Amino acid sequence: MFSNKIKVFLLISICLIFFLITSFDVKSNKAKVVDGDTIHLDGQKIRFSGIDTPEINQVCNKNDVIIKCGILAKELLISMIGNNKVKCVNEGVDRYKRILAECFVNNQSLSKSLVREGFAFAYRKYSTKFIKDEDFAKKNKKGMWSMTFEYPWDYRRKN
Repeated sequence: MFSNKIKVFLLISICLIFFLITSFDVKSNKAKVVDGDTIHLDGQKIRFSGIDTPEINQVCNKNDVIIKCGILAKELLISMIGNNKVKCVNEGVDRYKRILAECFVNNQSLSKSLVREGFAFAYRKYSTKFIKDEDFAKKNKKGMWSMTFEYPWDYRRKN
């Protein structure tokens, strides 16, 4: 009985240490938006985990009109952040040494909002977290779902 309590205590301690090491709470008014899914925050490059937005030079087509959908995704993120504090939760590091994180403004996930507005995709290769939000945007023809577009991962492979 005593041995089981020690095991439980050790397990909880290890989980707590892991949480403290892998998460961070950065709050800053000085977020610099690089593109739709990347920001600089307090000198750190943060890539939003679980989503992918169009590349900055990527375009879409709506009724034979060229739309700069990469720029629109960036502008949407800028407007979502506004003058608010950004809080990010670290979820790891990618192969480019960027911090992977989910970031929030006023307790609202920026990633979820971008996907629901149709200017980001659930990055299913790495996460299933935002699939329902993508389904919502697609069903309601939000953002890029009202246009002809190329998925960002296909665009990057070709360019």
